Amino acid sequence: MQIHVVKSGETVMSIAKLYGVEPQSVINSNGLSAPYKIVTGEALVIPTTGNQYIVQPGDSLYTIAQTYNVTTNQLALYNGISPYSTINIGQKLTLPPHKKRDAETVGYIQPTSVPVRPGLIESAREESKYLTYLAHFSFEVKRDGTLTEPPMDDIPAIARNNRCVYMMVVSNLEAGNFNTELTHSILQSSAVQDKLIDNILQISRRYGFRDINFDFEDISANDKNAYINFLRKVKSRLPEGYFLSATLVPKTSSKQKGRYYEGQDYEGIGRVVDFVIIMTYDWGWQGGPPASVSPIDQVRKVLNYAKTQIPPNKIMMGQNLYGFDWKVPFRPGTMAKALSSEAAIKLAITHGVPISFDNKTKSPYFRYTESNGQRHEVHFEDARSVQAKFNLLKEEGLRGISYWKLGLPFIQNWELLQNNFNIAKRR
Repeated sequence: MQIHVVKSGETVMSIAKLYGVEPQSVINSNGLSAPYKIVTGEALVIPTTGNQYIVQPGDSLYTIAQTYNVTTNQLALYNGISPYSTINIGQKLTLPPHKKRDAETVGYIQPTSVPVRPGLIESAREESKYLTYLAHFSFEVKRDGTLTEPPMDDIPAIARNNRCVYMMVVSNLEAGNFNTELTHSILQSSAVQDKLIDNILQISRRYGFRDINFDFEDISANDKNAYINFLRKVKSRLPEGYFLSATLVPKTSSKQKGRYYEGQDYEGIGRVVDFVIIMTYDWGWQGGPPASVSPIDQVRKVLNYAKTQIPPNKIMMGQNLYGFDWKVPFRPGTMAKALSSEAAIKLAITHGVPISFDNKTKSPYFRYTESNGQRHEVHFEDARSVQAKFNLLKEEGLRGISYWKLGLPFIQNWELLQNNFNIAKRR
């Protein structure tokens, strides 16, 4: 499998011919729709057979080796050339065979309507085959220890039929926001905690949950230790065969200041739970200025710190399945429009603008202008950006990757995920 970056004048047909594959296989692997237009700078997954690689503009032995997680010396030796050789556009290389490693995956589903939107259900059915855990977001804690359930529909059956560990996400959301005072009231009352745990266990038995995930955010610094003790209490009550996990905000230091950081102790939480999910995304966010959503340089900093506090086999790296379309110049108080990776590419095609790629952040972006003169900037994920994250996951020896969230089409991601890893199934 190779990633091809579209050059001016290329078509699906010409690219398929270049690699000796059927055009339909290119269409299927990239979620293209008729009339199968593509745009300069777009990254396409090419389902080549064997280990063939065709050199593209800007390639070097070093960049190819980086992409495919091998050393330059290995690549050169396998092709009988010097590591310092100059390679030519169109030259055919053979990639060293690689052994896929095992990895766990989490996919979040967030139903907001009753009945659940059919497209979301279909996405869950299709993508659960790539998941170790199907995470149902979210069961909202109430101050008396009861829980507000999200819409359920066929989601428990989808998890069961696809051999996914069904994950119950318990959050401190109240009126749409993570609530510090709500968390404090729970953590200060043993009676409420006991009632909450009783209700969690009852619900887990009813729907078949086997992982209990706590997504408590905006925790007061004064409640840091109380939260760890609460997780320890939950762990002691879970039946055999259950997992306990926790969602963490992205930190780079134990001394990091800020209301979202000070209440989460990576080391303390990591000691109690079976694994953590770190939300390594939203540097570029809906209410902020245009930027890469999950720049790899920032993701790497978070993971480097996390590994000093938590064993890497307990760390799940977060990955966004969405991007944002900002109006520019950015005005505080305005909100960007969320969109899927496939929708972002269609937008570039509609406006006839090329897609650029930032090598520092390993992320694609483009700019366009509406007919009324309003300018836009779009940042999203593509085959190159997720492959870079997969390489980082391997390099850091992490447990796996967690996706927020299902329902946003991104076929390239699932194609590459299968190509890189053996997805663990625990049922």
